[in-house]
This record gives sequence, C-alpha cells and structure tokens, in this order.
Amino acid sequence: MPSHAPKKVVLAYSGGLDTSIILKWLQTEYGCEVVTFTADLGQGEELDPARKKAELLGIAPENIYIEDLREEFVRDFVFPMFRANALYEGLYLLGTSIARPLISKRLVEIAAATGADAVAHGATGKGNDQVRFELSAYALNPDIKVIAPWREWDLTSRTKLLEFAEAHQIPIAKDKRGEAPFSVDANLLHTSSEGKVLEDPAEDAPDYVYQRTVAPEDAPDTPEYVEISFERGDATAINGEAMSPATILTKLNELGGKHGIGRLDFVENRFVGMKSRGIYETPGGTLLLEAHRGIEQITLDSGAGHLKDSIMPRYAELIYNGFWFSPEREMLQALIDASQKHVSGTVRLKLYKGSVRCVGRWSDHSLYSEAHVTFEDDAGAYDQKDAAGFIQLNALRLKLLAARARRLKG
Repeated sequence: MPSHAPKKVVLAYSGGLDTSIILKWLQTEYGCEVVTFTADLGQGEELDPARKKAELLGIAPENIYIEDLREEFVRDFVFPMFRANALYEGLYLLGTSIARPLISKRLVEIAAATGADAVAHGATGKGNDQVRFELSAYALNPDIKVIAPWREWDLTSRTKLLEFAEAHQIPIAKDKRGEAPFSVDANLLHTSSEGKVLEDPAEDAPDYVYQRTVAPEDAPDTPEYVEISFERGDATAINGEAMSPATILTKLNELGGKHGIGRLDFVENRFVGMKSRGIYETPGGTLLLEAHRGIEQITLDSGAGHLKDSIMPRYAELIYNGFWFSPEREMLQALIDASQKHVSGTVRLKLYKGSVRCVGRWSDHSLYSEAHVTFEDDAGAYDQKDAAGFIQLNALRLKLLAARARRLKG
C-alpha cells in the first residue's frame, strides 16, 4: 500500500463498468474506505441500480449517496451561464462543462461530512473533465487529495479492464464485452457523444448516435410556436405556465427534440491541447439561448449589450477550462447579472425542421420605441436634422486622416 494512501475516498460513481472498476481498484490499491456519490443531473437513467451495484461491491448503505440535483443544476449553474449567452468557440453550449463544478462541489461537501480525506473521479488523462473536477475541488478545499485512477493504474486497455472486473467479480453487461461504438455523457442540458465511430471528423455521424432529437427531415411538417417568459434574465414560464428551472428545461428539451433542434457536430480545442470531435444535442438549451437573446434585444441597452457580448468568449472559455469557482469567473458573473436587471418579458419562438427563430418579443421594460423608428410621421419624436452634426463630428478624424494621406501623396 502506498505511504500516501488515503483513509477514506468519496468517489464520483455512475454505477457503470468503469467507475465500478475504480471503486474496487481504490479498495485493493489503497485499502481505503470508499464512499460513493451519484448525482442525478437529469441524465435520464434509473439511478437505483447504482445503489445496488455499490452494495454488491461492499459499500455500506450509509456510505452510498444518491442525490437529485436537477433543480440546483439548472438554477445555480445553467441559468447563470445562459444569462451570458455563453458559447465556447462560437458554437458549443457547454453542457458537459457546466455539470462538473456541481459534482465537484458535492464531492467536497460529502468528504467533509463523512471525514474523507480524498475524492476520486473517472475522467481520463486525455480529456477536459479531469481538469474541471480537480480545479473545482481544489478551489473549494485546498487540502483535499484528488485521485485520478486513469493517470495511475496500468489498466490501459478494454481487455485489461474486463480482466480486472472478472477477477474481482464485478458484473459486466454483455454489451460491455466488446468495444463500445462511442462514449456518452448526458445531463438535463445536453448529451455528448465522442470516440470510436466519431473519431474521423470527415465521416458523417451515424443516425443512431442521436438520442434526444429526431432528424430534422423527420420532424413535424407543421411549425410549432412556444412562448417563454423571463424575469431578470432567467426563464420562469412556458406558454404562460410558471415552472421550476429544471421543469422548464425538461419541457424545452421535449419541444426542441420533437422538432430536431439543437444538434451540433463540432471539432473543438480541448484545454489539454488536442482537438476533439463531438456530437452534441442541446434541444432545450438551443431554444433557451434564442429566447434569451430575443428578450435582450428589446430590454438591454446597446452599450451594456455590446460590452456583455465582448466578454462572453472569455466567460465561456473559463467554464470550458474548469474555472467556474475562480475569482475572474465570479467577477464576470457579477457584471453579467447586473446587466439582467431589466431583462424581463416574453418571447415567441417558431420551431420547425431543426430551426428555432424568435418571431415576437414584448416587455414592460422594453427600450424599443416605435415612435422613434417609424417610417410614418413621428410627431417630433426625432429631429432628423440632428443627424448632420452627429455625422460631421464622427467624420472629423476620418477627414483629417484623408487630408494627411492626400498631402503626403502630393
């Protein structure tokens, strides 16, 4: 047993083959007590089997934590991120990235509650998740020990993993005895599929990869309209019916998925340095982004909106790279949240064949003035002669530059 072995470890546990192997590996490698933590973030899977699997592997009932975090996930992580209209590299809605800080938060909290001196995760040494889990954990408890088995053990192939599982009587589903066609991560915001059949970015993703959305060409032939209401930047109701944050996202997923909305085939730049191809499905999030931008169009001042848009790429990058609990992300969040004071009202969306468009928006906080923009008689609301001086002042430096260029040329 290593001299630095922990006495008790809280493991982020899904109940799947990999984390079950990790559980047994922690017990055999370190001889430590293991506490399992399984988070329900809306991944759409029955979680009771995770409890039974942990018990089968010798975990005492009081050391098995299974928690429904869907409301906290959407309220405290997804909604704040959507106030920023965050997109990583202009396209990715950060569905996996935003789930990791919440999982890490609970790992650290459970470690404190159970007297554990370490936490463990099943992220590999090639991906972003190892960074996200560990940066979050250290930000919340600088003294915590983080164990990443994929960076430590010699189980470097699927064959070795299966041999370890069989040697320690870990149940193996029949479909796990061969090579999985791709790996999937899911939560209430999205599904992410990577690897195997998706590794060649030149090849179209097979239809069976998509799990939450129908193919756009198979979506209903009739458009559907949905109205989303906002208060201070957060969605509060659908079609006039008030709902909780998680319920809203669940309903938007249903609507978006039905119309084939929210598919993304994306080659991204991982924080660890390599490029990676992923297939993402974010039906509800895609509707939410379009609606949020729609209500901001009439309620957010242009200066505030342009400043907010300019910091969005940095904000999105911080989340993608695992810095949710960093001071710079919190500073940007404070600025973003301040901009949402008047972002209240309702947006009407049109859903059709893989597309979502904002086709109406209204608000008691609207800055839109029909009197100022009308092509009809504006009754003195705007004096068009004022534009002449405005243009001359803005043109002054351009005139001076042009005069200098002409003088030097002559």
